[in-house]
Amino acid sequence: MYEKTRGIVLHVIKYSDRNSIAHLYTDTHGRMSFLLPQGNTRQARIRNAMFMPLSLIEFEARITTGRDLASFKDCRYTAPFTRLYSDPAKSAVAMFISELLTRSIQESERNLPLFNFIATSSQLLDSLDRGVANFHICFLYHLGAFVGIQPDTATYRNGYWFDMDNGIFTPRQPLHTHVLAPREAAVMMLLSRMTFANLHLFRFNRDQRNEILDIALSYYRLHNSTIGDMKSPDILRQVFD
Repeated sequence: MYEKTRGIVLHVIKYSDRNSIAHLYTDTHGRMSFLLPQGNTRQARIRNAMFMPLSLIEFEARITTGRDLASFKDCRYTAPFTRLYSDPAKSAVAMFISELLTRSIQESERNLPLFNFIATSSQLLDSLDRGVANFHICFLYHLGAFVGIQPDTATYRNGYWFDMDNGIFTPRQPLHTHVLAPREAAVMMLLSRMTFANLHLFRFNRDQRNEILDIALSYYRLHNSTIGDMKSPDILRQVFD
């Protein structure tokens, strides 16, 4: 039986000469994998073009208990992007976000708030005119609220350390090594004030932005071992000099 499903494309990998596997985050079943037929027909090329990183699509999915790969039909865009893939900076950010989500989200469970956050963020990235260089940093910080690792900013005071294990600010240096000194802790607090509406107001040079990204990714890796070493941050560092 087929059911109507909305999905966000995370990653597509080649499976054989005739098929690829598309990993999507869906509104009904969380992360899912689909068999994506390949081909040289016009219809196949149009369908495959829909499976770019962060594409927002709607389709009818056939989900069979006991099978890892689902099948689909009648695939179409729910919100076609106009600038995301033609703008090198936005494309690099989209690659980073899709790689991060591919590595960090494994749950095959419905989580509509997370789905809506990712979908809305993707549409904002497509339409954004200012602050693209800060978008991935803003996304990283606010994603933490949906995956249960957002820092407790209520514990912050000037000069406090940040305990990365517990996500809290503390007046004394914790005994373990997963800590941020007061200067870096203040940066973490600064990020809590960044939104998609004001991210263009935050002025960082290349070194500052790279340091912030490294800190944020270290925090994520500490709480999610599946993230590992990512390739896309190196691309971001080249794009945003």
